[in-house]
Amino acid sequence: MRKSRLWQIFKNPNARRSVPPGSIFGALGNFCLEFPQELLLFAVGKFMTIIVGCIVGFVAWFLLSYLAAGMFTVEQNERAVKTSFGRAERIKSLTTLDDPVSEALNAEEKERYTYPQLRVIPPGGPYFKWPWEKVYKVSVATQTVSMAYDPETPSANRDGTVLEAVTKDQLNTGLTGQLRYRVSDKNLYAYLFGVKQPIVHVMGYFVSILRERIANFEAPPPIVDGHAATLTEAGASAIGVSINDLRKNLRDLNEHMDQECRSSAARYGITLDASLITGIDPPPEVESALAAINTAYNQVSSDISLAQASADQKIVQSRRAVEIETLKAHAEVEPLKALAAQLKLLEGSGPGAIATYLRNVRLRLFSEARRIILEVKNG
Repeated sequence: MRKSRLWQIFKNPNARRSVPPGSIFGALGNFCLEFPQELLLFAVGKFMTIIVGCIVGFVAWFLLSYLAAGMFTVEQNERAVKTSFGRAERIKSLTTLDDPVSEALNAEEKERYTYPQLRVIPPGGPYFKWPWEKVYKVSVATQTVSMAYDPETPSANRDGTVLEAVTKDQLNTGLTGQLRYRVSDKNLYAYLFGVKQPIVHVMGYFVSILRERIANFEAPPPIVDGHAATLTEAGASAIGVSINDLRKNLRDLNEHMDQECRSSAARYGITLDASLITGIDPPPEVESALAAINTAYNQVSSDISLAQASADQKIVQSRRAVEIETLKAHAEVEPLKALAAQLKLLEGSGPGAIATYLRNVRLRLFSEARRIILEVKNG
């Protein structure tokens, strides 16, 4: 009713005069009497256009900000997780204990590192999210970092180049090498929400295991004739020099680290693909002594190898000589065995067969002989 009354005031000049002077309609009517009717209609039209434009702009902004911007894609080297009001989408009530990723954990660790399994968005798209949802993307590509890298203090360990460790004989050694890792899509909850700065935890976990292994490492005894050699049989090997043992057993050390770090995916959501220790440097004050020990050990090893090779060669030659003599004996016996078999067959053919055979043999011998000596019996 009030809207139609206002419109009459704008439209009809008589309606403007009939309005009581003390009311709001009167004030509006007096205002409208001072301006032409066309100007008032133009102002009202402009005002309505502005209102409609604001409404249309708000709708367009909402569509662009929340609907079109809600489309997203996932790259081939990425995995994504979507949260709704801060809660990640989960796969029913499954946890990481229901996945093979937790097989490397012991009973105590399984109670500590239990995370829900999330619904992982695979590569592809486009996907859609609502305004109250948020998407977390992580790269699952394999990354390489120095094993001496400290994420919290990059200047530590000689700017992340050399990792120090103490051996069993109390020597400070410098370790160099690389570590390859990637984010595990089997435990993204731990990587995104469960652990703050997971790479810091992974590097600390790796370094602690490596230093413990370096401090307790002992080289296996050499094998002599199928059994472990004693201290006397080991000879001049570098017993007690753990740096030399580490250098000679780098492969076993790397395999041990790979085995011990299999639980990192269940712990922190990061899989350690491989650890490659490339160098073990002794402290400068013992480097010359170790070099002398290595030289002596190499010389002794060379002499032992030469002696072993010479002994092996003589054994092989003896075996071959025995085989040759055995073959010669067989070659001499075989004709006799064949002749015995033939004589046995002749004996079975008749009583005079052997005598006839002997007579024929004598005649053939007489035909080939140049001289014949006959023994004459006296008498």
